Amino acid sequence: MNTIEKINQEQLKKEVAEFRVGDTVKVHTRVIEGDKERIQIFAGIVIARKGFDINEAFTVRKISYGEGVERVFPLHSPKVAKIEVTKSGRVRRNRLHYLRGRQGKEAMTVKDVAQQNEAA
Repeated sequence: MNTIEKINQEQLKKEVAEFRVGDTVKVHTRVIEGDKERIQIFAGIVIARKGFDINEAFTVRKISYGEGVERVFPLHSPKVAKIEVTKSGRVRRNRLHYLRGRQGKEAMTVKDVAQQNEAA
């Protein structure tokens, strides 16, 4: 194992929440203001995951005051305190960029895993 890979392995988080594209998550981020630190929550639906290892990132989309807001989070960043999965979604594709064109409640809904199990 070369030195770069060894440094990358040291930087990886040991416990990462299991989530997929289509899940609704709450991302707890550390915000530092002056000498104070607080946790801010960004809740939305995961529309993409990309990369691997230390370079892995995911995109979360939410609707705020009628405007779509997307934010990309590095998975192994120390700024990301915790990822909490609130609802599991079932999707058939890897990227959900088609949600950008939707309006209202339709923009934030994908099939629930619970609904899928009831239908079966």
